[in-house]
Amino acid sequence: MFYLKFDNCTRTRGDCHNFTNFIQDTDVLDTVKVAKLTLTMLVWVLASCVSCSSQISKSSPPDQNSSVAVDWTKVQSSVAKGKVEAFEIDDSQYKAKRKIWVYTPANYDKRSPDAYDLLISFDGQDYVNDIPSPTINDNLIAAGKIRPVVQIFVDNSVDRLGDLANRQKFADFIAKDLVPWAQKNFHVTTDAKRTTLCGYSAGGLGTAYVAFRYPGIFGNVLSQSGAFWRGNEGTSEPSEWLTSQYQSSPKLDIKFYLVVGAAETIKNASGKSMVETSCHLRDVLKAKGYTVGYLEYPNGVHSPEFWRAELADGLIFLLGKQ
Repeated sequence: MFYLKFDNCTRTRGDCHNFTNFIQDTDVLDTVKVAKLTLTMLVWVLASCVSCSSQISKSSPPDQNSSVAVDWTKVQSSVAKGKVEAFEIDDSQYKAKRKIWVYTPANYDKRSPDAYDLLISFDGQDYVNDIPSPTINDNLIAAGKIRPVVQIFVDNSVDRLGDLANRQKFADFIAKDLVPWAQKNFHVTTDAKRTTLCGYSAGGLGTAYVAFRYPGIFGNVLSQSGAFWRGNEGTSEPSEWLTSQYQSSPKLDIKFYLVVGAAETIKNASGKSMVETSCHLRDVLKAKGYTVGYLEYPNGVHSPEFWRAELADGLIFLLGKQ
């Protein structure tokens, strides 16, 4: 199956099956007429497959074909491996210790002339294991797709929504505790344009929220199936609170990669689906002039199997070598 990526969303080949049926049902025998009809109908197909916009996307992830052809999640014997270490750090906002894991790439050099990009992932243990970000990093770095990166995986298992559901306290922890700790203990950048937040579901919402609160520190957002329907500080109302904040605020220097599964159509507490709220945020951001990579992944559902398959494209879009 191939799929079509448009400015607003992705539509699979199956959505356009009527074109094939139309051609098969015609009685046109003349070859030239068939060719002209085929060309006309192809134009019709491309136009009719778009649900929110009629323009092909200019913000689609780069190098999409190569990412589809290569399984970046597989351990390659020929690829040098990075290292993952576990730590506990002081969380002054929650008055507790917090578990984190830190990935450093192969041949990490704390004396390197250039500091390393910094990537911070929420629901950290999931990105270490079920969504094998260390392996994906190894493969992308070895292939020259992204710059070498230090990745920090943050534990949110104690009170996940207490951290990730548009929480100022958690944003303060990331900006005031975690990032200074990382810059002190690892050779990582202080440049917001090379600092990325990554998460799925509530964590995908959290990435956009923390960046909104601290755009001078975080310049990239990688959100997978973000729960953008949520209200402020863990509430359900007002629905899509963060989207409204981006809409009513001056444009910030943040680059986005938003991906959602095309099958994530179940209505949530807001009465809207993940696809609808992700598409809405995309529209708001683009209208404000943000750089946005957006993809509705064909048959994608709300699960690690989908997020692991699509993570590499988001990293290439945000961390790719320019």
